[in-house]
Amino acid sequence: MSGIDVGEELGARAAQARALALLRIRSRALAVAILPAAVAVVLFAADAQGHLAGPAWDAVRWTVLGVAVVVLLVTVLVAVSVARARPAMSPTVPVPEEGAPDLYRLVRDLADRLDVPAPSAIALTPDCDSWLEDRTHRALRRGPGVPAEAADTAPVLVIGSPFLWWMRVAELRAVLAPVVAGTGPSAHPDIAAARRFVRGLDAAIADAAAPGRGPVRGAPLAFAGWVARLLLRACRGHAAEMERCVAAAASMRAQTVDYGLRIAAQEQVGLAYAGWDRLLTRVALPAWRMGRWPSRLDAGVVSALTELSRRDRLADGFALRLGERPACDLLEEPGVADEAASLLAARLFHGGPAESGPGWAPVDWQQYPDEVVDRKWRSEAARLHRVLDNLGVPRASAADPAVPTLARVMEHLSGAGGPGGPGEALAAGIGAAVAREEAEAPVHGGGQGQGGQVHGAAGSGPADDPLDLWGPGPLPLFPLQPPRTGTELLADHVAAMVCCAAVDTAGAAPGLDWLDGPALLVGGERRADLAAPVLSLVEDGDPDPLLSWLAEVGVRSDKPVRLV
Repeated sequence: MSGIDVGEELGARAAQARALALLRIRSRALAVAILPAAVAVVLFAADAQGHLAGPAWDAVRWTVLGVAVVVLLVTVLVAVSVARARPAMSPTVPVPEEGAPDLYRLVRDLADRLDVPAPSAIALTPDCDSWLEDRTHRALRRGPGVPAEAADTAPVLVIGSPFLWWMRVAELRAVLAPVVAGTGPSAHPDIAAARRFVRGLDAAIADAAAPGRGPVRGAPLAFAGWVARLLLRACRGHAAEMERCVAAAASMRAQTVDYGLRIAAQEQVGLAYAGWDRLLTRVALPAWRMGRWPSRLDAGVVSALTELSRRDRLADGFALRLGERPACDLLEEPGVADEAASLLAARLFHGGPAESGPGWAPVDWQQYPDEVVDRKWRSEAARLHRVLDNLGVPRASAADPAVPTLARVMEHLSGAGGPGGPGEALAAGIGAAVAREEAEAPVHGGGQGQGGQVHGAAGSGPADDPLDLWGPGPLPLFPLQPPRTGTELLADHVAAMVCCAAVDTAGAAPGLDWLDGPALLVGGERRADLAAPVLSLVEDGDPDPLLSWLAEVGVRSDKPVRLV
């Protein structure tokens, strides 16, 4: 037996030992629950045989019986609550086999090489991660893309959608090897039972904490949640160690498949995460705030990572690998999958609606500069001038006092800069205006959609009865950025006003930088040197650096600017 086999065997045995420890906790809890009933049976049996007679023992017998009945009823209540509670399921985009036969073939071939059961289905997540998800609970077995005949036997393989677009087919197979290898331990009855027990407790706690329950229904559920919390606290250490051992055993088994390539592929995982994070925070977030959602985020991550590799002088090495077949070719309709994952990303990270509608429309990358960047700048410039109006700041144009100009902003901020000056008052006003507009924006509740479906060639519509994957909690589930300070907001608004003036008076144009988001193009080249002059004006009240920048670009601060 090789060292890899020995390591895998040791990891599997350790995982089984932890699973048995979890099941012993369940057995002990059941034993405690039936103990009063067992005592009552012994007392009544003794009475039937003429032992322990007398009024005192009669009172003890009936008291113990009453306690046993109450405890059994409570046990049934807790057991039913745990059994009926719906475990959490990650929001994903289902990938039916007819929509990705090559991907299913790759995963099954990988499972055969690893000698483990194949996953029951495949789904995509708009994140840089992959995992196996147990969906054997009866409420989850009828989900779209989960074959009913397979849902009881194997978990679903969830793949990060950025991996499909950035990685090559061989790299994806290497990255998925340790994940797919986890189906082996998942099939072990003790590990599967322990996982169901822990997930049931977790679901019961979440069910008890859900709002909107009346006192009649809420009190029993709260008690069941309290009991489940006690049991889960006792299980936490064993459960974490079991999962660690399962992961170690799966990793050891996967070393027999594409091990050398997996080392290189892991580098691509880190790179994909960096590019995905930049794309979401710098590019997608401004669009989401404008009521638009980029419909090709995964395609965008390829452009972002290509640009990142170019800037880091890594283009030669990456150009070679980009000539190989991309993993997204394993999908029959990659564009449909990308659009569904992009909408789900907006749902998870921003809280947008589950479907397009008024004020929430898709945008292509070709439309992004005009429909997102330009609108963003002009909306922020308009807000800046509305706050100036509220503060009673006069217009700077003598010819037409009604037109907005950049000169008005600069004269106000350079009047008496520094702490306590007009910069702080303007920053506070903008912060209040942004908070007010966000509070007045429509709240998108935990809707029913799953962010879209990945369909086969038939192009069938969404499922008639989609699962509610979102739950009662607030969205977004994973906010991308912390709240911005008033000074940061003011700097953004002043920079937007400068960009509007450059577009309207100096022939500049809005653009898109794949790593930094909205960009100002002057003569077809990006100007990335605007932040420092704007900060000098906003924080210090010094207009000279910005005046020099405007003169270099040819911007007329006294000319009117078009707002929205």
